[in-house]
Amino acid sequence: MKTLPTRVCIYPKDIQRITGKSERYGRILINIIRKAYGKKAHQFVTVQEFCSYTGIGEELVNQLLDD
Repeated sequence: MKTLPTRVCIYPKDIQRITGKSERYGRILINIIRKAYGKKAHQFVTVQEFCSYTGIGEELVNQLLDD
């Protein structure tokens, strides 16, 4: 049975924890992902969109977000 993620949205601090890069890089990457998916500035980036864009597995990201 597939478990539901605890969160749907991803934030710069999460990207910092996942990639080991700065929080500033996380903000830049979120803006790049927003542009790639045609989202507006007020719209959130989902974990699924982040994973699809970066190629990192959803299971791994959800594990890191749960810690």
